Amino acid sequence: MPRADEQNRDYVIALARGLAVLGAFTTEKEQITLAEVAKLVDLSRATVRRSLLTLETLGFIESDGKHFQIAPKVLTLAQAYLSSSLLPRVSRPFLERMSDRLNESCSVSVLDGLDIIYVARSSRRRQMSALLRDVGTHLPAYCTSMGRILLGALPARELDAYFARVELVPRTRFTVVNEAKLRKIIAKARQDEYCISDQQFEIDLRTIAVPLQNASGRVIAALTATTRASETPKERLIEKFLPILRATTAEMRPLLVG
Repeated sequence: MPRADEQNRDYVIALARGLAVLGAFTTEKEQITLAEVAKLVDLSRATVRRSLLTLETLGFIESDGKHFQIAPKVLTLAQAYLSSSLLPRVSRPFLERMSDRLNESCSVSVLDGLDIIYVARSSRRRQMSALLRDVGTHLPAYCTSMGRILLGALPARELDAYFARVELVPRTRFTVVNEAKLRKIIAKARQDEYCISDQQFEIDLRTIAVPLQNASGRVIAALTATTRASETPKERLIEKFLPILRATTAEMRPLLVG
C-alpha cells in the first residue's frame, strides 16, 4: 500500500528513494555496503542498487565495487543552503562573538524530523566530543537542550506525532527516556525559554539552549553553548551563559526576516 504522499501525481518516487539512499550515509562508517544501505532505508536491494549507481554516475557517490561512500560533490548541496539561507549567514558572526565571550563552542540548530541539525557553528573552540563535528551534524532531539527547546515550540499535535515515532534510547546513564518525564522537561523549557542538558547525550557534556525567533516572533531555531560538566557548574550556565545567549538572540531577531 503506497503512502499518502506517494499517491500524489506530482510525487516522484524514484527521486524520493534516491534521496533516502543518499541520506543513509549519515552513519559513522566511512564506507557501507549495498546490503547495509538497503537495511537503513528499508528498500529492496535492487531499488537501492539502481539509486546508488545513479548517484555514482552523477558524482555524489564513490564505490570500489563492493563498498560505497559519499563523494566530495555532495558538499555542493550543503553549500547551496549555507550560501542562500538567511539563518546560517546571519548566525555566523554572532556565534563567533558569543564564543569569544564564553570561550566555548556555540551553535544554531533546527529541527529535522526526529533530530536536530546544526546549521551554524562557531570555530573558536572545538569541543571534546568527536560526535559534535560540524555544520550538518544530526543529534537526537529528545536528549539535547536545543532539541528540547525546539520540541517545546511545536504545536501539541506535532509533539504527539514526534513521540509516536521516536525511539527513546539512553545515550548515557543520565539520559531521560521516560516519555512523561520528557514531556514535563519540554514544557518547562517552553515556559522558562531556556533548557540545560546535563550529560544527557554524552558524559561530561553540558549544554544550555534558548529559542531563536525570527522578526515575526516565530521560533525558527535554537541557540546553544556547549561546555564540560566537569568545568562549568549549572549555576554558571544560568548566571553567565544565559544572559549572553538571550542578548544574542535579541540582536539576531530583527535580522531574521521571513
